[in-house]
Amino acid sequence: MSDLIRMFLKVSGLALAGSAAAAVVVHAAEPAKRVAQANKTANAELANPAEGGAAKKSQKGGQSIAVLVNDEPITAYEIEQRAAFLSLQGGGGGGSQGDFKAKAEARWKSIVKDPKTNERFKELMRKNNVQSQEEARALQTKFVKDLQANMVAQLKREMRVGIVAGARGKAQEELIEEKIKLQEAKRLNAVSDEAEVNRILSGIAERNKMTLDQFGKHMKGMGVDINTMRARFRAEMSWREVVRRRFGHMVSITERDVDQVLANTSSAAQSDVELQVQRITLPLPGALDQAVIAQRIAEADGLARQYQGCASLPALAQSAGGKFEDLGARKPSTIPEPTRSLLLNASDGDLLPASVSQAGVELWALCGRKAESSARETAQNTLRQKEFEVLAQKHLKDLRQDASIEIR
Repeated sequence: MSDLIRMFLKVSGLALAGSAAAAVVVHAAEPAKRVAQANKTANAELANPAEGGAAKKSQKGGQSIAVLVNDEPITAYEIEQRAAFLSLQGGGGGGSQGDFKAKAEARWKSIVKDPKTNERFKELMRKNNVQSQEEARALQTKFVKDLQANMVAQLKREMRVGIVAGARGKAQEELIEEKIKLQEAKRLNAVSDEAEVNRILSGIAERNKMTLDQFGKHMKGMGVDINTMRARFRAEMSWREVVRRRFGHMVSITERDVDQVLANTSSAAQSDVELQVQRITLPLPGALDQAVIAQRIAEADGLARQYQGCASLPALAQSAGGKFEDLGARKPSTIPEPTRSLLLNASDGDLLPASVSQAGVELWALCGRKAESSARETAQNTLRQKEFEVLAQKHLKDLRQDASIEIR
């Protein structure tokens, strides 16, 4: 074994024991002869993901009709975009930390054992006119780190492809249901207008310290057209209005119903709401650019996929070099919007999607809550919402049974 390979193993061992391995979920290792080309492809796509997506769209006929719902089309491109959006939220599958660490190590060994790797380094030494052992070691360390960074980028790309593929079925089902919901909303003249949808999107953009236009470009850089978010919000907002108009008069919550709920609610939960929250912050450098933000958000998404409840947050923060904070019990009024609303609507133990603040990329977790004097009103609203959900699901099921759905 050459001295160079020994150093590869030494440096890679250190790196793979740290955040590089912890941030990667991979598929089976490729043969060494494919690694260089794969890294080249990954770098090209990371440099311009929007162009990569456009090329694939063109190659696969993204505008071809994949599904007809009552003669209204859903295109293959819409399904791909929705699958990509779901993958950003952590849907579509994944792998265990031990599994991806083993695969990352296997991939790295294949790179190290490839004779061409040693040849590349020797050529790099010649180009840099290395004259001393000190210069050789410095160049060697940089070469290993760059090689490993390219490997990590490729593994992330493979992970993303796998997740998107796993999300396609869910994306198609979601789009079919949304098409049915919008058709019913059009029939009842209950479709949410563009201004309402833009208010929701603008609130998300503001939370991430961006204008709506900047947020759209940011999402495009992540491989998702903002219109897929717009379509999803419009369908859900319109459907809520459909349900309200059709079933509002049918939902009646009695005082006895509320009393029964309160009888089963602990006194500690009958007070003004306080949220038990924790947060991970991945710091950003002073000079920000979209590439750095996108990379940090991708790292945060990787942590979200490993999330196993609030108790796992300290270790996750440490693995990514982030800052962990147990913020304790907080009044909702002390938490900025829209994080406040997202936390109030979350379930205990939920982790919110990554957001960008002045401090960096943040992951908020709702670890518990307690409520006070408004418990009666809260119980009433909860019961009403449950009734609406039952009626809404039954109505959607009936509409779907009557719909003509052709999957091509």
